[in-house]
Amino acid sequence: MQYQQLGNTGVFVSRLCLGAMTFGGGATAVWQAIGALGQQDTDTLVGQSLDAGINFIDTANVYGGGESEIQVGRALGARRKEVVLASKVFGRTGLGANQVGLSRLSILQEAEASLQRLNTDHIDLHQIHGFDTLTPLEETLGALTHLVRQGKVRYIGCSNLAAWQIMKALGISAVQHLEKFITLQAYYSIAGRELEREITPMLEDQKMGLLTWSPLAGGLLSGKFTRANAGDGDSRRSKFNFPPVDLERAYDIVEVMQAVAARRNATVAQVALAWQLHKPFVTSVIIGAKNTSQLKDNLGAVDLNLDAEDMQQLDEISKLTPEYPGWMFGVQGSDRRPGQVRDWSRLTKVATK
Repeated sequence: MQYQQLGNTGVFVSRLCLGAMTFGGGATAVWQAIGALGQQDTDTLVGQSLDAGINFIDTANVYGGGESEIQVGRALGARRKEVVLASKVFGRTGLGANQVGLSRLSILQEAEASLQRLNTDHIDLHQIHGFDTLTPLEETLGALTHLVRQGKVRYIGCSNLAAWQIMKALGISAVQHLEKFITLQAYYSIAGRELEREITPMLEDQKMGLLTWSPLAGGLLSGKFTRANAGDGDSRRSKFNFPPVDLERAYDIVEVMQAVAARRNATVAQVALAWQLHKPFVTSVIIGAKNTSQLKDNLGAVDLNLDAEDMQQLDEISKLTPEYPGWMFGVQGSDRRPGQVRDWSRLTKVATK
């Protein structure tokens, strides 16, 4: 296993993070489609992950209707100190008017509930699971800071936020001497690279870590789905069409991944994960295995070395269509150094795409 610093902290986490979204929730159709694994399966996957060197586990208060946190806590048991344990808060946990969101009331109540379910006295990384349009960021950050100063949370992070929202939060933290977000958890896959437009440059500039969820695009990049084969009806993607993906573009990408996988004696899923692990702005890739064979396959991605040719082919087939202001940056910066001449042909290349 390989390890990387968690944002700008001195903490190291494994390049693969065990996602706990597949644990629990068997009574609800959505969670059944995602996984709904029982305690025994959770124990097995957590144990094998720790034995393989994974020291990072991510869950949320809403996963499995709260059962995910319970099962993770039980599975860790005496091995709790071996892991960096992350959870999230924001989603609705009940019918009450305040059982949702990022108000001080909600954050503090949900933190206590998560600690109890996880059977631990602290959460190592507590993340807001989205942006609350009704609660001021000052209130949210103040509540999270309170948890850190109480010793119930070690670090704070965010998930599913836009670049401007993150920068606004960092500014508030700096001015008001509040804890700041050290990580962003966001959707990122070789079939969904929109994050690279605004967010990853911001993360690198601010020295924040990136934790990527759904790196296989809900199973679409697992190797089971091609133009000729829509996958089996038992797969998660067949039951739960999420996250949204341009299928035709994704099938083009899968075909190139198949070629790379054949050259490297690897699986398509391993290529999709390894491609992310070769990106310098990715801290840890969150995997959501439903069985031991999937976990073993995912773990193999860490040892898969893609060379420059592999990366060039994968980057080329999956590259984003240039958008403003990105294409303007390239033109205006082309003559910034002495001796350079402005390259207006960049605009022609954009227009023909």
